[in-house]
Amino acid sequence: MRSRQIVAIVSLVVLSVGAGLCMAGQDVSALKDVFKDDFLIGGALNRWVVMGRDAGAAGIAEKHFNTATAENDLKWQLIHPWPDRYNWEPADNFVAFCEKNEMVAIGHCLVWHSQTPRWVFQDTAGSPLTREALLAHMKDHIMTVVGRYKGRIKGWDVVNEALNENGTLRNSPWLRIIGEGAEDKQYDFIEHAFRWAHDADPNAELYYNDYSLESSKAKCDGAVAIVRHLKSRAVRIDGVGIQLHGSLTHLSVEGLEYAITNLAAAGVKVMVTELDIRTQARGYRGADISRVNRQSTSDPNAAAAETQQKLADKYAEIFSVLLKHEKDITRVTFWGVHDGASWIGGSPLLFDRSYQPKEAFFAVVKAARESQ
Repeated sequence: MRSRQIVAIVSLVVLSVGAGLCMAGQDVSALKDVFKDDFLIGGALNRWVVMGRDAGAAGIAEKHFNTATAENDLKWQLIHPWPDRYNWEPADNFVAFCEKNEMVAIGHCLVWHSQTPRWVFQDTAGSPLTREALLAHMKDHIMTVVGRYKGRIKGWDVVNEALNENGTLRNSPWLRIIGEGAEDKQYDFIEHAFRWAHDADPNAELYYNDYSLESSKAKCDGAVAIVRHLKSRAVRIDGVGIQLHGSLTHLSVEGLEYAITNLAAAGVKVMVTELDIRTQARGYRGADISRVNRQSTSDPNAAAAETQQKLADKYAEIFSVLLKHEKDITRVTFWGVHDGASWIGGSPLLFDRSYQPKEAFFAVVKAARESQ
């Protein structure tokens, strides 16, 4: 009896994988071809995609994307969990997947206040490190990680989410310890991070990445201030990433255009790095993964025709703005591949839980063709 059950389960798994591959490869235009004259197009890939365990998602990525970002496996907590231990295999698989499929690989991220182990900021007694000790941890991590993928990862989110909504620097351990509470040292941790990333791979592009740059002019101005400071110090910075985690009711065209034009005017490339649209009208809206329900049951209206039409309209609106400013936009990356693997649940992406393209997919393609 048990053997028959095992055979049945294996058969169902094989059928589901085959169905996913079939649906992912259906006869629709490849996004990377649709936007080939505009900007790179891609997605955040988790380890199940790059290891072939989510074959349907891998099929979508292979067909539609010419760039990819590591969703989690290059974050400090996962790749460098202990002072003397690095976990290279998942990140190696990501880079190998990108190379196999001729995708521009993006490393996310080197310095962030979140998903960073406590030992990075504390000594063995649990006390905060000195400025010199924390800088030593940062240098070792950046030189080791970026150095390992030198020439293979094209661009790095060097510093992630360092700003408050009002454009001031977030009171993170990086700022408190390295900045030592001095105004003239407030950008020191950012400056050191970018310098060491450049030293580790002089040919890699280096980015600052943050959310709400399209909704808070003050925060966007804060990002511009970071760019100008680094440039004044002759420190390389190539681009700023606008995450653009939106919703069905959130997007100010004026705000997005403000962010694009002001960042470009500062002399850097502009990219949308973590695009998705939350379909839930209520519930937790932050970035703490432990508080986010990924399942569609947390968003009972996600599949409704009205919701899907609103989603398509919102994506069309976003891409119309991006295409209008295509000379300043170099990359657009969705934060995920399909709804079933999204970090926020619901129906936030262009492909559904069965790997099917949704109305939003066709709305994006239509926006591109109408802009030609």
